[in-house]
Amino acid sequence: MAVKNQVQLITYPDSMGGDLKTLNQVLLNHFSDIFKGGVHILPPFPSSGDRGFAPLTYLEIEPKFGTWEDVREIGENFDVLVDLMVNHISKQSSYFQDFLKKGRKSEYADLFLTLDKVWEDGNPVKEDIDKMFLRRPLPYSTFTIEETGEEEKVWTTFGKTDPSEQIDFDIKSEKVKQLFVDFFTNFQEQNVKIVRLDAVGYVIKKLGTSCFFVEPEIYEFLDWIKELADSLDIELLPEVHSHYSIQYKLADHGCWIYDFILPYRILDTLVNKSSTDLCEYLKDRPEKQFTMLDCHDGIPVKPDLDDLIDTKEARKLVDVCLERGSNLSLILSDEHKAEDGFDVHQIRCTYYSVLNCNDDAYLAARAIQFFAPGVPQVYYVGLLAGENDEENIKETGDGREINRHNYTLEEIEQSLEKETVQRLLELIRFRNEYDAFNGEFTVLNSAKDEVRLSWEKDDKYCTLFIDLNTNKTVIDYIDENGKEVQYIV
Repeated sequence: MAVKNQVQLITYPDSMGGDLKTLNQVLLNHFSDIFKGGVHILPPFPSSGDRGFAPLTYLEIEPKFGTWEDVREIGENFDVLVDLMVNHISKQSSYFQDFLKKGRKSEYADLFLTLDKVWEDGNPVKEDIDKMFLRRPLPYSTFTIEETGEEEKVWTTFGKTDPSEQIDFDIKSEKVKQLFVDFFTNFQEQNVKIVRLDAVGYVIKKLGTSCFFVEPEIYEFLDWIKELADSLDIELLPEVHSHYSIQYKLADHGCWIYDFILPYRILDTLVNKSSTDLCEYLKDRPEKQFTMLDCHDGIPVKPDLDDLIDTKEARKLVDVCLERGSNLSLILSDEHKAEDGFDVHQIRCTYYSVLNCNDDAYLAARAIQFFAPGVPQVYYVGLLAGENDEENIKETGDGREINRHNYTLEEIEQSLEKETVQRLLELIRFRNEYDAFNGEFTVLNSAKDEVRLSWEKDDKYCTLFIDLNTNKTVIDYIDENGKEVQYIV
C-alpha cells in the first residue's frame, strides 16, 4: 500500500450527517472526486472520554456511529485512516476492569505498567519524576484491587481525573505486543489502509530521561510496529507534538511525519503579509509529510515551533487571533514555557475565522498548503469554510469545541452553496489531478509580499503566485494540449 499523493479528509465519525453510514453517502454524493487521498476517521471506537481518544477497544465500533461494515464500505472507495493510541487504553476497558477486580491474578495484569516495573521496590522517586515531561502532576494513579483490597500504582501519562481514565500499556510486554497484532490484523480485515500512532512519543519509560521520545528505544518500538504494519500492507503515521527536530529525526528514520509547522507559518504569512519565513522553511523540510492547516485540536505553536519563532512576534500574532475569536491551549509546566513566559501550546479556532472569514485569504492559505510537498489533509470544518462555534464551547465548556461543529445534512448542503467552498473544491481537484505535483518542487525567488512556488514533471509545469497585499492567487500551468493556462483561484 502506498499513500496516495492526493487530498485527504479528516472528520469525526458523526460530524458529517451523524454516523458512518451517512458519512459514506455524503462522500459518495458530494466528494467522490475530492478525497482521492483517503479519509481520516477520528476514533470511531467505544470510548470513555476525550471524544474518542480514550478507547475501550479497537475491535468494535461505537454502536451509535455504526459498524465495521460501514467502515469497510467507506474503504471500498477511499483509503481509510484510523488512530491507534499506542500509549494507553481506557480505564473502562475490559482488560483494565479485570485487573481492577483480580489484581496480579488477572490474565491482563502484564498489559499495564505497575510501578515495580519502573522502580524495583515499586516506590516512585521524586528526582526521577522531576526529569520527566509530565502531562499531569504525577505520572501514575493509585487503584484499589476489588478482591484483595490491596493498592496498585499504575503508570498513567494522560488523564484529567484522578485516578486517570487513560491507563498506559507496558509496550515491553509480550501480551501488549500480541494485543497490537490483534488490533492491526482486525484493521486489515476491515479495509483500513493507514494507522496513525497517537501519543507514540510517550511509549518508552526509562529512568533518568524525560520519558518522552527516548532514543534509541523509541526506534526499536517503531521498527517493530512498522514490520507488523508492513506485513499487513498498512502504512503508519507517527503523531508526535514536540520540538521540530524530533520530526526531522523521524523523517530520517524513514517515517511519515506531520507538518505541524506549516499551519502557523501560513497564518503568519497572510496576517503579516510577509513570505520570508515561510519561503525559508519550504526550502528545507522533509517531503514525506502529511500537511494540514486545521484539525480537531488547534494550530500548533509550542513546542512544535520552539527555536523557529520569535516569541514577541508570536505574541502579536496570537493577539490578532484572539481579536478574531480564537481561544488558547496553554503550556502548564513553567520549565516548558519560553524564557519570557510565552506559553501558547495551540491556537484554537477555525482556519476560516482566524483569517477573518476572508475568502481570498482562505483560498491563498489552501493553495500554499496544496503546493507544499506532502499529502494534504483538509479538516471537515475547513472543507465547509466553517466559522467559530461559540455555542459549542458554552455547551461543553471545552475550548476545542470551537472547531468541532457537527453538521447536519442540511447544513452540508447549505455550505456547499458557498462560493468559497466551490472555489476550494475546484482547487482540490486541480491538486489531485495535475501530474506535476508528482515531480520536482521549487521555491521561486519572490518579493517579501509575494509567494511564488512551482512544480515540474516532464512536460507538465505549474506555478503558484500570491500577492499578499490583495490575497489574489493565480496558478499558471501547461494543459493537456501544451498550452499555457491561467487559473485564478
